[in-house]
Amino acid sequence: MTDYITVSQVDELLGAGWEGTGDKDRAVLMANAWLSAKPLPEFDEVPAAVVQAGAEVAREAAAGRLYTAYEAGVLAKSVEADGVSSSKTYAAGARSVTAGEAFAMALLAPYLSYGQIRLVRG
Repeated sequence: MTDYITVSQVDELLGAGWEGTGDKDRAVLMANAWLSAKPLPEFDEVPAAVVQAGAEVAREAAAGRLYTAYEAGVLAKSVEADGVSSSKTYAAGARSVTAGEAFAMALLAPYLSYGQIRLVRG
């Protein structure tokens, strides 16, 4: 796993108290894991936008809104009323994307390479 951000960088970008009641070190660890899971190129020096994205995600992690528990699998529901039945099957496990994650993805967009070769100039 690559370390894209540090606690001191997040402190500098978001100010004191960004972690609320969360654990700063764990939040930054989670943010680095989140960033490492993205198809980012290798950087000689991590761009400011990527560091900012990591800070936004660290704030979400500290608040408990990143890597939340969810159910996975297939759910089926059936209802019958007045001799009419209806059934529906769908996949469980969907979760909302937080505002911080959405902002982070927007910051990362110029660096993401989904199956494309992308040149990043410093």
